[in-house]
Amino acid sequence: ENEKSGNKNTSTLTQSFTFIINEEEKCKDKAPFLVLLISTTATELQHRNAIRKTWGNEAAVPGVDIIRLFLLGIETKGANEEVLLRESEQYRDIIQQDFLDTYNNLTLKTLMGMRWVASYCSGTRFAMKTDTDVFVNTVHLIEKLLKPLPPPTQNYFTGFLMRGNTPIRNKNSKWYISEEEFPGNRYHPFCSGTGYVFSGDLAAKIIKASLTIKFIHLEDVYVGFCLNANGVEIVPPPHSLFNIHKVPFSPCTYNKIITSHHIWPHEHILYWETLQEKKHTC
Repeated sequence: ENEKSGNKNTSTLTQSFTFIINEEEKCKDKAPFLVLLISTTATELQHRNAIRKTWGNEAAVPGVDIIRLFLLGIETKGANEEVLLRESEQYRDIIQQDFLDTYNNLTLKTLMGMRWVASYCSGTRFAMKTDTDVFVNTVHLIEKLLKPLPPPTQNYFTGFLMRGNTPIRNKNSKWYISEEEFPGNRYHPFCSGTGYVFSGDLAAKIIKASLTIKFIHLEDVYVGFCLNANGVEIVPPPHSLFNIHKVPFSPCTYNKIITSHHIWPHEHILYWETLQEKKHTC
């Protein structure tokens, strides 16, 4: 039973979880331009609703096919599964596997999103993985970064680049990792899990690499290892598009960024609506 906690480092780890909620048809007859994979937990309903109405609206960018998916594990108490199923029936934008929804299992959550893209939407041009407390300017993302297609639509990966990072051995740190879990003394380059963007083909390559690379609970670091195994060079993004801190809001600033972190549900709405109104005043 230990398997479900995500502690087992078996190569089949990521394959050993089952979809409890899936949206196999979501991409059936189309190859979307962008799939948004948004990591969430069951209690964050207000965040999800705010995102659905704002930057995560599938119609946010006219003429561009966007698919939105929220990524979930299962709650320890088995609570709220009914509520969640209702939400899923209403919005059809939730996928869930049967691993426990804990901080240490975030890697499993991201791999679930990758696996979904690889299995059910492999034709998507791009995907983005982000979190519910991140504001994403989807319009700017598409117009600035993706619309004038970056030369490679394969092996393309960008975000807030972390380079030369070393494992944190201080037990009080949120990013602590034990020698046992990761004996090495430096990480491969990776992008902050708050928001990274990649070409659709990479989902399958990351999943394939995950079969042989030992599990690390630090999700963004782990994805970096999978990219390295595939020989993928992360593309540094244009200056200050991806932000891992909260950017003070002004329409002119938010017009020119892709991510800002630590956002509350009401802020998603306020910022998005202000951007829509004030688009042309900068």
